[in-house]
Amino acid sequence: MRYAGGMAEAADVAALPLRERKRALTREAILAAAERLFEERGFDNVTVAEIADAANVSVKTLFVYFRSKEDLVFTDTWLLDLCLDAIRRRPEGASRAEAVTRALVAVLRDSGQSVSEGIEGFRRGYAGSAALHSRLLRMWEDYEGHITAALAAEAGAAATPSMRLQAIQIVGILRSLTYPEVHAAIMGLSPDDSLAYVSGWLLTAGEATAAWQQAVAAGYSPPERPPLPGSEP
Repeated sequence: MRYAGGMAEAADVAALPLRERKRALTREAILAAAERLFEERGFDNVTVAEIADAANVSVKTLFVYFRSKEDLVFTDTWLLDLCLDAIRRRPEGASRAEAVTRALVAVLRDSGQSVSEGIEGFRRGYAGSAALHSRLLRMWEDYEGHITAALAAEAGAAATPSMRLQAIQIVGILRSLTYPEVHAAIMGLSPDDSLAYVSGWLLTAGEATAAWQQAVAAGYSPPERPPLPGSEP
């Protein structure tokens, strides 16, 4: 379920020349139709022809915008963009994990969309698809790589194992929302209670991750590398 965008994206589209605006609107109509059908019936149970029909375009037109059915799932990078932006814009002294979780909670609270329906839609639409499993794993690995690169750029140094671990922990918090434990915890709750539970979980996880990272950083300094054989002293 896509939470980001909204009015800001609509304003960007409205500012485009007519031809580009039509392309952007067609692309968005295809994505919206695909998301709705996937979350209603499951990725494996929806055909490209059905998506094209729901978006009022031909199959040929759909493939002008997207190379495959799988690309309809993975083309939207709003969650990664949110993470990178939160890390870059965080206040001085704020932890990266807390910055990301607070930014995500703000989006969930401001979206006006149901968190429980979003999680349920994800699980119904994508979680059980064997066809998507490897792509989902690769997507999370790509997120880790982008976040690691952002931390290295911020430090002005090469990426380190510590940076990679921080990225893995941040992505792990995001991934937890797709797992059955969170889904089970909010089943039967009202929309407000579901939002409160998920928000509390994200903020608590962000704080705990930040505290752990600070403890590790305070108690660990990498040893000096031994000289290579044959190198001069």
